[in-house]
Amino acid sequence: MRVIIEPNYDEVSRWTALYVARKIQEFGPTPDKPFVLGLPTGSTPLGAYEEFVRLHRAGKISFKNVVTFNMDEYVGIDEEHPESYRAFMWRHLFRSIDLPQQNINLLNGNAPDLVAECERYENRIKQVGGIQLFLGGVGPDGHIAFNEPGSSLRSRTRITTLNYDTLVANSRFFDNDVNKVPKRALTVGVGTVADADEVLLMVNGHRKRWALQQIIEAGVSHMCTASMLQLHPNGIIVCDDEATAELKVGTVNYFKSIERDHLAPPEL
Repeated sequence: MRVIIEPNYDEVSRWTALYVARKIQEFGPTPDKPFVLGLPTGSTPLGAYEEFVRLHRAGKISFKNVVTFNMDEYVGIDEEHPESYRAFMWRHLFRSIDLPQQNINLLNGNAPDLVAECERYENRIKQVGGIQLFLGGVGPDGHIAFNEPGSSLRSRTRITTLNYDTLVANSRFFDNDVNKVPKRALTVGVGTVADADEVLLMVNGHRKRWALQQIIEAGVSHMCTASMLQLHPNGIIVCDDEATAELKVGTVNYFKSIERDHLAPPEL
């Protein structure tokens, strides 16, 4: 597991976007062999999405031969609702890049049969040959996507009930009213994410310090589902200095020393 420690969120976002863009370029995607990218929502990836847009507008990266799969979606929220994850992705990324609409895969939280919708999503991932790179964020309790503490590390795309901490955290998007936050969601499973060829997690801010410490220094646990990264052959964490507050000084120094020559991917 690589751990990249940047001084602040802006540099975390820049490093992440450049790394993903370079992976797409190196893959050399074509219509018959697209690059398959998993994407998150929430506040964590916003900076990286802004960088994607900047790189695209500068003519340095194209998404024409990229296929995307989003991590999750609320159940029972209208897709045009400003806080639906479909609307979020269009607002912050999809409308500003050249990603073909037919290449976008999103979970439907209003499907008449939610179980069948989850199975359809898993099958669609298999049909395109699997995900090359899954980009994700991490919750303060160490969850990835909506895989709350206690989720199986082998879980697949499914319906999940959100715990109270997640409802409170997400209430900032719903007028700070926890009762307005949908109580259920569809989410890719921990196993779904782990099947990707590569997993890159962004972790930023002081309130993520416990999660980062658990992921890096504690053991693999279903109570911190992002700790699955320890078992992945190609896992990367990109974090800022604030998020490292609970890590041992020796741990921070170790990762900074071994990554000293690799902190900034070359410009495209």
